[in-house]
Amino acid sequence: MKISHRWLSEWVENDLDAQSLAEQFTLCGLEVDAVEPVAPALDGVVVGEIIAVEPHPDADRLRICRVVGDSQERTVVCGAPNARAGLKAPLATLGACLPGGLKIKPARLRGVASEGMLCSGPELGLAEDADGLMELPGDAPVGQALSEYLQLDDHVLEIDLTPNRADCLSVRGLARELGAITNRAVQAPSIEPVAATSGARLEIELEAPRDCPRYAGRVIEGIDPTAATPIWLVERLRRAGLRSLGPTVDVTNYVLLELGQPMHAFDLARLSERIRVRRAQSGDRIRLLDGQVIEPDEDMLLIADADKPVALAGIMGGLDTAVSDTTRDILLESAWFHPATISGRARRLGLATESAHRFERGVDPELQRLAVERATRLIVDIAGGRPGPVVEAIARAELPSRPKVALRIERLNRVLGSTLGEAEVIDILQRLEMEVSSSSGELSVVPPSARRDIEIEADLIEEVARIYGYDRLPVSPPGGRLHARVGSESRLPERRLRDQLIARGFQEIMTWSFVGRDELDRIGLAGAAQPLANPLSRDMAVLRTSLLPGLLATADTNFRRQHLGFRLFECGTCFERDDDRFRETWRIGLLMTGRIGNEHFSGRPRWLDFFDLKGEIEHLLALNQVTGQVSVAPADKSFLHPGQGAALLLDERPAGWFGQLHPKLQRDLEFDQPVFVAELDGAEISQVRLPEHRLAGRYPAVRRDIAVIVDDRYSAADVLAEVRRCAGALLENCVIFDQYRGKGVESGCRSLAIGLILRDVSRTLQDREVDSLVDEVVAALKARFNAKLRG
Repeated sequence: MKISHRWLSEWVENDLDAQSLAEQFTLCGLEVDAVEPVAPALDGVVVGEIIAVEPHPDADRLRICRVVGDSQERTVVCGAPNARAGLKAPLATLGACLPGGLKIKPARLRGVASEGMLCSGPELGLAEDADGLMELPGDAPVGQALSEYLQLDDHVLEIDLTPNRADCLSVRGLARELGAITNRAVQAPSIEPVAATSGARLEIELEAPRDCPRYAGRVIEGIDPTAATPIWLVERLRRAGLRSLGPTVDVTNYVLLELGQPMHAFDLARLSERIRVRRAQSGDRIRLLDGQVIEPDEDMLLIADADKPVALAGIMGGLDTAVSDTTRDILLESAWFHPATISGRARRLGLATESAHRFERGVDPELQRLAVERATRLIVDIAGGRPGPVVEAIARAELPSRPKVALRIERLNRVLGSTLGEAEVIDILQRLEMEVSSSSGELSVVPPSARRDIEIEADLIEEVARIYGYDRLPVSPPGGRLHARVGSESRLPERRLRDQLIARGFQEIMTWSFVGRDELDRIGLAGAAQPLANPLSRDMAVLRTSLLPGLLATADTNFRRQHLGFRLFECGTCFERDDDRFRETWRIGLLMTGRIGNEHFSGRPRWLDFFDLKGEIEHLLALNQVTGQVSVAPADKSFLHPGQGAALLLDERPAGWFGQLHPKLQRDLEFDQPVFVAELDGAEISQVRLPEHRLAGRYPAVRRDIAVIVDDRYSAADVLAEVRRCAGALLENCVIFDQYRGKGVESGCRSLAIGLILRDVSRTLQDREVDSLVDEVVAALKARFNAKLRG
């Protein structure tokens, strides 16, 4: 929500500058993200008037203008198409410095002297685009500083509101807050009913009263389609981030900002007979203001006339009935829609509108008629016209009521640790426009109709605390008996895993648990994804089934910023739906890419490879003494390289996967270098072996090395597993210390050099029994893998 400091100060007189006001709002729970000036410094820019225009003798597109604005009449060469005699526009005088550093100096343009510059809105930082000079009203005082005339000594406050504070999405709501904070009266503009001067009306039918229990409409005939929006209204819209689109639309946007009530104006000539508020039906089609044609779902609410849908209720109007430059008769509409009816529908269609933003959070249900009267007065004052009577359809039984909420003073002070008296509490609540009655230390409070977030006693306690001031509440340590929870020594703390990865050069990231279904589809992991009932956007429509999408998105961002070497990790929960079960698993995701080593005259750095990632995982498991025999097997993952994808096993239980991204996926992601990823099951790798004390062996170990030739289709892990099985209790350890392919080894095979370390804790091993055991191992390898000793 963007709001002008000057506009807000018109509602509540105060002596706070913009920065101080922002601090006060933030302290009471309305966080202000930014405070920005409404315009750059425009010293030397004044209101100028063109008194004569002549064509330039040497340039068809340039004109020679005689302009008054400062002490004397001056010649200004201008190329704007709307430059004409009698036009008032901003004049940058000699010596003025415009945004972007342009300093105005005497110049000659195609041989004609120019002493100043007539300016457009973008040149002054007051607009994003323009078709010519910025046109000022005819009554603008010539020679007055533009900053003074437009009251540009102002700031815009950008307020980040929580979803429960829809009442503050307007000047009216923020003024209520400011009045309560400063204990000043709120001076709202007087809104009197506008008498009907025409009998024109359009009947309204509520066919879905639960979705829309209140709808008000008013016909205004004979407005002037050539009328211009006053500069003060254009400026207030601009400072709130809205463009001027013509008087009728500007007035509806102004009322939206001022009162918080979304409104819409229809071209009356394009409506048929009456207005019907109904649910969408099969076959309905509507072309929205943004040009897209939609077929609304049956849970969406429509505004329709006798023949067709004319608006998507609470979200966007239809293009076929929109007001245009030739519209003379309009229908103003103002309604209250149930938040549940609007919530999520705009996001489903990929739309984000100011109306939907407010309706899905909850608009004041008693504001609709007041908004119609306010908009009517502004339109009649600006563009003329003859208003008809206000037609209002109401289903009172479906409108939300204003609940009575009990507040105990004793309970409030116990929760806040304060000593507030009843009179002080009543004063705070009444400053928030709440109706309060007292009886025996208990207050009965009725919140204003706009405060639909006040439902229970705790809500009132929070209101008192934030207006009184969190910084003024006493500070006291918590009481009670605290019990320390000692973690199991056999469970690896999450913090320790994080620290170890950081020490190895990984950087931790945190990404959303919500992802787009197409992101999971791309890697083949969308099958078990749980969709969200009310997603924030299409890109956050399902719960993630893997940490991989977040890692890849972060890598993509780094690549696009030319950061080509990095190591990332994330610890987080993944979610999977399987028939009627729903599982949450804690996982660790890794991503590595880039080169190892720095450029140096002694050698070049090399690219990371599969074994670097495998080594990092083995290091992590070995460092923590993870329970279980570690082994790897080929992984059947469509997103991994077919020859460089592996499954991690602990005692044959799946504990994760790792490998290089599939080349096709790498191309689809537009990654120009290899990327290696892994995902580990946090529960499996967090189980660690506790240290055990045992005496060092008194008897010496015996080592025997063998070299066996095996077919490439057998993995080294399977070979080692068979050695361990066959060697039994005497085997203390075995390692593969060499691998050879080449001369003397037939094609499709490799030689594995295996070291066997044997020991008996009770005696010295004899050579004959060691030789016998080695023979048994060789025989077992031959039987299972057709292995043979390398001669």
